[in-house]
Amino acid sequence: MRDSFRFDVLNKDGAARAGLITTPRGTIRTPAFMPVGTAGTVKAMHPEAVRALGADIVLANTYHLMVRPGAARIAALGGLHEFMNWPWPILTDSGGFQVMSLVKLRKLDENGVTFQSHIDGARHVLTPERAMEIQDLLGSDVEMQFDVCVRLPCADAEARRTMLLSLNWAERSKAAFVAKPGRALFGIVQGGAAETLRIESAKMLADMGFDGYALGGLAVGEPRPVMLAMIECVLPRLPCAKPRYLMGAGTPDDLMEAVSRGIDMFDCVLPTRAGRHGLAYTRAGRLNLRNARHADDPSPIDPLSSCASARTYARAYLHHLVKSGEILGMMLLTEINLAYYQDFMEDIRRAIAAGRFDDFRDAAKTAWRSGEAKAGFA
Repeated sequence: MRDSFRFDVLNKDGAARAGLITTPRGTIRTPAFMPVGTAGTVKAMHPEAVRALGADIVLANTYHLMVRPGAARIAALGGLHEFMNWPWPILTDSGGFQVMSLVKLRKLDENGVTFQSHIDGARHVLTPERAMEIQDLLGSDVEMQFDVCVRLPCADAEARRTMLLSLNWAERSKAAFVAKPGRALFGIVQGGAAETLRIESAKMLADMGFDGYALGGLAVGEPRPVMLAMIECVLPRLPCAKPRYLMGAGTPDDLMEAVSRGIDMFDCVLPTRAGRHGLAYTRAGRLNLRNARHADDPSPIDPLSSCASARTYARAYLHHLVKSGEILGMMLLTEINLAYYQDFMEDIRRAIAAGRFDDFRDAAKTAWRSGEAKAGFA
């Protein structure tokens, strides 16, 4: 077993790249999609099933696990891997997203953030040092610096203020990071929708020297072209030998366009959340199983899918489960969606290795436009 964190780019096709992240708990194939297990669980899925679908790594959240059940409790029970029965790599988000999403329940200052728990109203203080302490207690393989995420659009002055604060917190996070064999710390580029701010953030983070770099504060309300423009201006300023992670995005088309620009890692709640709301992602587009047209349809979601549930359950039955609010419907559609995402990433990796990524991208977009779902992935 390796005792170091290592990233190797194995194949490139234009700016798109395929590689391997090696950790003591397993190898992560990139480009990688990380299912989101915010509170130590990928909703509606057994951990073993998530792994069987092709996931090499999952994401959990520092804030939510701090609030419940508590990092010290998880540490006493053997750490997060043991606690959630996931022996493979875990990345923990530091809580920076909750600085934005829980804005009505927090107070922000230069030192950190004081949260009022969304569960019981208890007071919790999260600073860069505390975020690192919690992630150390959890025992995650990839830790994220504590940062400030702002919702877009926002004024450039606010974007600059939070970007500079995030840089300060990056330095404090790095100083507080408990270095252990195979454990990594990623910095997070902020700066809103301003190219100059994003570039400044990326350059300063690169000078600090992290094990990987993330683009935060995107897929939070800005038009899609703005997200892609931020990726394009930032990546040339980040070390090419380190993994690059686009946080919180998104649709299959978002993933593919980001890969074409050089992104290696992704996470998003979309496939699991969509599954719980009756939506299925397929090679022919997105299907809404609530629609009445599925009520008498005996055909499966996708007879060519690697996922048995997508091949064997009738759309009529899935429609019935969704309309009835049955838990099984949420479970099956979540599995189908995660399978699609993992298969999609595997197809991307193979296309890059074969030097035909552009052809694959064109074919995927054509299938989404002309497929039966027709809604695409917007």
